Amino acid sequence: MPDTGPLAGLRVVDLTAMVMGPYCTQIMADMGAEVIKVEPPQGDNTRYISVGPAPGMSGVFVNVNRGKRSVVLDLRGDDGRAALRALIERADVFIHSMRAKAIAALGFGYDDVAAINPAIVYTNCYGYGRRGPHRDRPAYDDTIQAECGLPAVQQQLTGEADYVGTIIADKVAGLTALYATTMALFHRERTGQGQEVEVAMYETMASFMLVEHANGAMFHPPLGPAVYPRTVAPNRRPYRTKDGYVAALIYNDKHWNAFIGAVRPAWASELYATLETRAHHIDTVYGLVAETMAERTTAEWLALFGELEIPAAPLNSPDALFDDPHLNAVGLFETVDTPHGPVTFPGVPTWFSRTPGRVRGPAPELGADTADVLAELGLTAGGPR
Repeated sequence: MPDTGPLAGLRVVDLTAMVMGPYCTQIMADMGAEVIKVEPPQGDNTRYISVGPAPGMSGVFVNVNRGKRSVVLDLRGDDGRAALRALIERADVFIHSMRAKAIAALGFGYDDVAAINPAIVYTNCYGYGRRGPHRDRPAYDDTIQAECGLPAVQQQLTGEADYVGTIIADKVAGLTALYATTMALFHRERTGQGQEVEVAMYETMASFMLVEHANGAMFHPPLGPAVYPRTVAPNRRPYRTKDGYVAALIYNDKHWNAFIGAVRPAWASELYATLETRAHHIDTVYGLVAETMAERTTAEWLALFGELEIPAAPLNSPDALFDDPHLNAVGLFETVDTPHGPVTFPGVPTWFSRTPGRVRGPAPELGADTADVLAELGLTAGGPR
């Protein structure tokens, strides 16, 4: 099947590991780019962190590294560095997730790489930006969640300081690295100029958290704390029904009037009449709705909300997503044959009328493409041919 994605023809040299960078380059591979994953002899640590059908092929690794080529290079040696320089000569993007000191010590900082290929887009995936005092600190999803205020917000919501149940910092930062890199490629398309890009997890998540939570703290003088009250209302949670749970957002005036007209006409008072007045009493509103939800079954509520055009949904588990009728109807899942048996991937969530993306293939075994890639460069494992 030919590569039809919008990034077809693009070559990416990928020195990232774990999730932030690999998630960025996984999407690039899905969108048609040739992604050459350069790994150390021991491989990306993500190969070993969860279950998998074979050693070094954990589920997390397989998902975020699908469709890539794996090349093992020991960058501590001359041959490995020479091979990487040859890859850089033919690349459009160089992306890494090493600390600044480490990549510079290997001789592949931006100035070094730009000297080889001035038109390259060079993306740094860091924990903290280099212009700040934390630039040399290690960073992982849990520590970044804590530092950007997410567990504190959870504490306001539930009474306990908790991480959210997904590696949200890694994934949001990976998406940010993707758009930053493609923006730089767009600039290069117009001007021919390469450039250096920096994406830091902490700055990314601080910006992400403050989209709504900056709120009153943005103004001079401040009009309130940095918090969006609706999202931390203690009663904001899935509603318990007679036989389970349902998620519903009876939010704008149209939704509210439809709900109270059908269920609670007595709530037609000035206190709750408009979105603005309800916002000032949002936790009380959530509490009242919660009491009402316990009166009917989940199926009954979903049917009523469907009739009233009120946003509502059942509570799915991640397992249930694989059998979700909507996701299957739109073709989200793609099953790919691999050396270890079929794998069903959550595929490309975007749709393009002319240049659709796809899962290009399985994740590579460690070093599976080393010989082929080196041969394409006129090299062998021992140096030039």
